[in-house]
Amino acid sequence: MEVVQKDKGLQIHLDEKNIAPSGYESVQLESKGFMPPSEIKDFPIRGQKVTLHIRRRRWLVLESGKIITRDWNLVRQGARMTTEFGLFLKGIFG
Repeated sequence: MEVVQKDKGLQIHLDEKNIAPSGYESVQLESKGFMPPSEIKDFPIRGQKVTLHIRRRRWLVLESGKIITRDWNLVRQGARMTTEFGLFLKGIFG
């Protein structure tokens, strides 16, 4: 994790940990770097804009040669908020 203060805002860089995705725990995997980062504008922290830069990891399945990644649904479609917060607001306001 890296946090950079820039232009009255925080840039937070996060990398996915090297932990096998669900369903692949018993398969031999080799980490093959990261996908291009996803950028999410998140809630302000103490009046500063916050941008999360999240890099998903990719793995090579050694038996088959297939590249796999986790499917993260980080941002609610058509919104600039996390899925969980979008569902929370939908529950309140319908």
